[in-house]
Amino acid sequence: MSAYGAVISARFRMHLQYRAAAAAGFGTQLFWGVIRILIFGAFYRSTTAHQPMTYPQVVTYIWLSQALMRLIPWYAGDPDVRAAIRTGAVAYELLRPVDLYWTWFVRIIGASLAETALRAIPMFLVAGLFLGLQAPPSWASAGAWGLAMIGVVLLAGAMVTLLSVTMMWTISGEGVTYIVPTLAIVFSGLIVPLPFFPDWAQPILNVLPFRGMLDIPFRLYMGHIPSGQALPLFAQQMAWAVALIVIGRLLLARGTRRLVVQGG
Repeated sequence: MSAYGAVISARFRMHLQYRAAAAAGFGTQLFWGVIRILIFGAFYRSTTAHQPMTYPQVVTYIWLSQALMRLIPWYAGDPDVRAAIRTGAVAYELLRPVDLYWTWFVRIIGASLAETALRAIPMFLVAGLFLGLQAPPSWASAGAWGLAMIGVVLLAGAMVTLLSVTMMWTISGEGVTYIVPTLAIVFSGLIVPLPFFPDWAQPILNVLPFRGMLDIPFRLYMGHIPSGQALPLFAQQMAWAVALIVIGRLLLARGTRRLVVQGG
């Protein structure tokens, strides 16, 4: 475990160096957050129909998504792993006395936590003080949100690791890069909060893994989902994470048996 902890620490510290990129990302996310809030503000002013969320809840949902969006699979797999597979450097990783799957898994977690921290901390401060981000209504809601965020990290890490493994069967991985992040962005609630989707779509959204990456923790944070439902929802997140880990390990085992490294 100490070896994997060292990998997480190294990746976390490495990605903390990219402060200029994080500052640019923070500015971009702040801008798009304001745009999204203005769009929803116009929507709420133009309708008298009952909506599944109040306007202040939508504003909070948007700022949470802007602050924590780097946790979801924005890219298909670790770029360093992709480069290692394409160049054959993955052979060196196979020689190391650690499990290859868990090494890739913790690398992804370390990188995503660092990128999120650099953007989320200033976003929470600015949006909380000036732009309508509300605090959790109770300590129970805050605790439920914290538990669900653990599920987010593990679930997203399992998905990105699985996508990294699939690159053993592709030349560039570009197809997966375009498809999976699009699905994650739409069906996690990043574009439109999931309660606004049609009623017929809700059962489908509820069983997909993407809901556990943003929608579940955000609605627990706001109390839109009662904190008493946190444990069943966390169990759902973990079930998907375990399923993706099992699939990823099986594919990696098969891939390493078939792997051919050219040259050297």
